[in-house]
Amino acid sequence: MTCAFMASQRLSLRFDWLSNLASNETLAYVLKRLLQAVLTLFLASALSFAIIQLAPGDYLDALKQNPQISPERIKALQQQFGLDKPAIQQYWLWLTQVVTRGNFGTSFVYQRSVTSLLLERVPATLLLAIASIIVTWGIAIPLGIVGAVKQNRTIDQVLQVISYIGQGFPSFVTALLLLIVAQNTSLFPVGNMTSINHNELSPLGQILDIGWHMILPTLALSITGFAGLQRIMRGELLDVLRQNYIQTARAKGLPENRVIYVHALRNAVNPLITLLGFEFASLLSGAFIAEYFFNWPGLGRLILQAVTAQDLYLVMASLMMGAVLLIVGNLLADLLLKAVDPRIQLTKMN
Repeated sequence: MTCAFMASQRLSLRFDWLSNLASNETLAYVLKRLLQAVLTLFLASALSFAIIQLAPGDYLDALKQNPQISPERIKALQQQFGLDKPAIQQYWLWLTQVVTRGNFGTSFVYQRSVTSLLLERVPATLLLAIASIIVTWGIAIPLGIVGAVKQNRTIDQVLQVISYIGQGFPSFVTALLLLIVAQNTSLFPVGNMTSINHNELSPLGQILDIGWHMILPTLALSITGFAGLQRIMRGELLDVLRQNYIQTARAKGLPENRVIYVHALRNAVNPLITLLGFEFASLLSGAFIAEYFFNWPGLGRLILQAVTAQDLYLVMASLMMGAVLLIVGNLLADLLLKAVDPRIQLTKMN
């Protein structure tokens, strides 16, 4: 009887735990967003496929101009890639294999699985993009705080000038200038992710070698973003510092550092967390310019070639990857907002 009673208690505790988990606000919100994501991805894939189909011609048009490729071979390729079917049927077959087998199709150009191609390039792009975000935020947030605390003083005016200059340089101009500097000084490598003798280096040497190659592309990605983020941080913190509760905290005799870094900064950072979600979504696309100029072996050059060659399934997979990152980025931003400010109710967020 005792064993049966203890077993029933354990079973009851498990059901109570599951009940509490199911009623948890965060879990319910995440499940709701994931269900919405399914519909979003379906609509995004359908719209993307339709837009691609509006482009004149297809991948085989260039092959048809080659006299060495027979019409029979062209026809065989059409059947192999499904290009002989109506567009709606092509989309349905592609969507079915994505849902049932996780197969995004075969690249026309590389004659390989699209998934394997993307997985080869994603680590390099993520490494560069994440490094850029760390550098951008690690510099912009402190300087934005300094600008707000020292408002209208010399250091604030200098930082504003630097911010205006940084925002005035598009990413491709920054990358081009850094490339010219590298070629004229020989201080930094200007191509690829590693040196020729990379495999002969020690593990620490290989890490340092990759980091050395990352310096210029990371700077090219960070300068414009840093300038804008610094201004946003400064403006948000200034708005919070003017609030009545900040004046009350100062009147109570709280140390200025505590007022700024505990009370004010915690509220000023909320809009920036939302921006972080969008930055996460642009990780892959944002690195394209730096990858192109510095010959970084990431997704940028691969996707550009896919678009140029009308490599249908590779383009679709890259677009879906961007949509997934957008959804995940926004979800993470909402959860971070909840973690930073417990007063926020996820159920009231759209």
